[in-house]
Amino acid sequence: MSRFSRMSAEDNSETGVDISPLLDCVFILLIFFIVTTTFVEETGVEVDKPQAASAVKLEKTSILIALTEKGEVVYGGREIGVSGIRPLVKRMLQAEDVPVIVQADAGAETGLLVRIIDEVKLAGANKVSVATSQSKS
Repeated sequence: MSRFSRMSAEDNSETGVDISPLLDCVFILLIFFIVTTTFVEETGVEVDKPQAASAVKLEKTSILIALTEKGEVVYGGREIGVSGIRPLVKRMLQAEDVPVIVQADAGAETGLLVRIIDEVKLAGANKVSVATSQSKS
């Protein structure tokens, strides 16, 4: 009888499901999605963009140049000035032909915006856009 009592004790033990292969797959998928996600590089300053009825979404891969209300020209969180635009855009366009987007503040001087667009075009950019916000009509 001791033999039967031992077998019944073993039969009552719970059998578990090994979920470690499932966790491995989940972590591999998580790493895959994090690595393949394209992140938008911000210019580093807060700009109050002008309103426009025909505003469209920005492309993910583009060169973002910001013009602040004080007249500062910013790329990647640092001020580059108008004279730094042409070499920067030339260097960026050598790797890949991407559009250039100028994020100008609504209170920025228009003449400075035109100078920035001229510098970008002289650097060889084919597509230059001015970032706006969707109008609230």
